[in-house]
Amino acid sequence: MLRNFATLKLREMRKIKLIWDFRGAAASKTAEHHEIHLKEFLIKENYPLQITGFTEINDMYAIAYVVVEEKDLLTFRDALKPHRGEVYQ
Repeated sequence: MLRNFATLKLREMRKIKLIWDFRGAAASKTAEHHEIHLKEFLIKENYPLQITGFTEINDMYAIAYVVVEEKDLLTFRDALKPHRGEVYQ
């Protein structure tokens, strides 16, 4: 029984990284700008996690991301329409 409770607690604490992909010559600038809107959304929603970012993968591909708690995944997915997601570590 204790093991199940521990697994449940770990699952509740899991964080998900929602990701938007941008391609083309302006990908990096677009991802950087998209992060600004993600930060604004978190502030507007008074969300406790404030983890966002953007990463230039190469000169034609960049991503923007926000990290949310798994329990909030569907709400953020429906509101923000990310391209994909992954477990945040």
